[in-house]
Amino acid sequence: MSFVNTIATPQGVRNVAIPFTATIFLSAALLFFVQPLFAKIVVPAIGGSPAVWATAMLFFQSVLLLGYLYAHLTTRYLPIKAQYVVHLAIWALALTFLPPSLPEGWQLDATQPIAGQTLWLFAIGVGVPFALLSSNAPLIQAWYARSGGPSANDPYFLYAASNLGSMIALLAFPLIAEPWFGASSIAVGFAYGFVALGAGLAICGGLLIGGGAQSTRQETSDTSTLKLTTMLHWGVLAFVPSSLMLAVTTRVTTDIGAVPLVWVIPLGLYLLSFVLTFRQNTVFASPWFRRLAQMVSLPMIAMMSGLAGVYLSPSKLGMMVLFFLIITVWAHRALYELRPSSKHLTVFYVVMSLGGAAGGLFNSILAPVLFSGQVEGALTMIVALLLLFSKAFGLQWKSLVRGSAWGLLIGLAMSGAAAWKGGSLEDVILMIGIGVTLLAVVTRRVDVIAVGAMLTIVLPILIVAPIDRVFSDRSFFGVHQVYDRDGIRTYSNGTTIHGAQRLADLDAARPTPLSYYHPAAPMGQVMRSDLGLSAEKIGIVGLGVGALTCYASEGQDWHLYEIDALVDQVARDPELFTFVSTCAPDAPTHLGDARVVLEGQDGLKFDILVIDAYSSDSVPVHLTTLEAMELYLDRLTPDGVLIFHISNRYYDVGLPLARSAQELGLHAWRQFGSHDASDDPGYERSDVALISREPDAVAALVGLGVWEKMQTDGGDVWTDDKANPLSILKPGALWKRSEPSD
Repeated sequence: MSFVNTIATPQGVRNVAIPFTATIFLSAALLFFVQPLFAKIVVPAIGGSPAVWATAMLFFQSVLLLGYLYAHLTTRYLPIKAQYVVHLAIWALALTFLPPSLPEGWQLDATQPIAGQTLWLFAIGVGVPFALLSSNAPLIQAWYARSGGPSANDPYFLYAASNLGSMIALLAFPLIAEPWFGASSIAVGFAYGFVALGAGLAICGGLLIGGGAQSTRQETSDTSTLKLTTMLHWGVLAFVPSSLMLAVTTRVTTDIGAVPLVWVIPLGLYLLSFVLTFRQNTVFASPWFRRLAQMVSLPMIAMMSGLAGVYLSPSKLGMMVLFFLIITVWAHRALYELRPSSKHLTVFYVVMSLGGAAGGLFNSILAPVLFSGQVEGALTMIVALLLLFSKAFGLQWKSLVRGSAWGLLIGLAMSGAAAWKGGSLEDVILMIGIGVTLLAVVTRRVDVIAVGAMLTIVLPILIVAPIDRVFSDRSFFGVHQVYDRDGIRTYSNGTTIHGAQRLADLDAARPTPLSYYHPAAPMGQVMRSDLGLSAEKIGIVGLGVGALTCYASEGQDWHLYEIDALVDQVARDPELFTFVSTCAPDAPTHLGDARVVLEGQDGLKFDILVIDAYSSDSVPVHLTTLEAMELYLDRLTPDGVLIFHISNRYYDVGLPLARSAQELGLHAWRQFGSHDASDDPGYERSDVALISREPDAVAALVGLGVWEKMQTDGGDVWTDDKANPLSILKPGALWKRSEPSD
């Protein structure tokens, strides 16, 4: 007796759940395995900005919506046999796009919007396979609802199995696949898995057709209709975790690195929340868990708004991720409790994916245009806060308006008083918090707390924060701020200071570089040495505020490379900084990813090429690989020198550089500037690597005794195909308290 024919037997009824569960598990694993895989493949072409992953997630969420919509339409309008044939045909079409790879000849155009190019690259690379995989979760559940298997009238347990597969795949990528295999090998393995998926889909469809697919009694007897308010509630509950996940990812990747190892942490927890909540008899259904989510919402708002500090220590980052998990579990459990019958299953998933896609659209496309700072996470948390409290306390619009009026009054009064007394931003926040809390206690209105949380975000930012801020704007690559403090003008991107200038030097004929470009710092030593003074052509990858240009000597030809046009705008604006305008006004800026741009400049040969393209503590893997090193060498004169700025809280970036140097037969030295190298408050210590073909080229410089020979640790050489960030993680870096890098 065939397996198909066993459906009619009790044992067969139990067995029918097995292939459906296995297929949806495999499909979900492939779905979320391909996300970090393709992101890893395309990073060398588009750069390692945190915004790249956010934009990629927007693509994945949008295609997920299309996949869910396809599942809804096919299950509603096509008979089972037609669904089966159409779906296998799309699977066969998707095979032609495998294994995943970068389209031949594709190049980033720095003059065009990067977000749009990123979306298009993902679409032509993995759009069709991802669409097929996206549709499987609701489609297989809908098929199972007609199978007559156990719990066929409530197949949502399969969604938990789906997300379990997704989470396992996400963890497997950075912990197993990436450390042991190259991207090309992983892509081939993915293709084999996709073939196995086709077999699973064929079995599931065959079980339904051969066993006589049943229309569940619930579908025929259920005459309920969906309300617009119900679907809106689904959408908002899906929006909050999606938007918050991207906001947390941006914060984490800004500080730790825009690499799959870090990308998958918030996304993995996001998926885990479905596993924990999309089932019956779970502790997360208890009222105490909702109260826990309420308790963590206010500190989460402070973290996401930057009011808890722009720089988040590893402990604070860990706390933020934990709070994110709590709020996400609450939201997804609320979704499960509001789930409809199997009749409306596909509509439920379409609306849920629409909310998720809206979260991606808000964070990736709208927020960079609407806001000068990364406040989207805080705004999303305000929505979560209102949802958390509204249901528990039955808030009405009149209550919110009344609470807003009282909250606005007390917030203005308290913040105004703190500002008038010359208090810091923290003082203002404290005063607002005290005032709102007292008002909530006196009036016994929780809505005041919700409104107060909004005021805690809005008022300090509008009233106090801009006092010392000279410039603030946002690009695809992050938030850029220029502010004056203690006689120094500072430029920051993310949590890293990328340059500073004394206010007294704004009118100087030749401003003195500060921070890690200070004359006493390793970079300054190189530029002031005979090596730096005799160089005819110098290239700088990573502009910052252009401080290095003030080491330029007469007759030298300087070339600047910058991926972010806004950085170039800041550096060249004499109202903000005067390094470039006074010291090297004719030095051209080559916009775009340095690897892409340098690849097309065969005629340029530099005596010194500086690689300083790090943002916060992100490791630009594609600028650190063997292929990148070979490109740099090809752009050097025979006696040319490479200089890498590698200061980092979490990663020892010198290790992959030393490995590549040994592989290519190069000579490498390293200097970690001393704290007491200068008593100038504008000096900051920095970690710098010096690499050359010939030791004689830098003999005079390394002979000073402050440069140490770099030694390889014997680890694998980083390549575009295979690079493992785990191998260079500093011991204890993720839990030891550390200060922001400069």
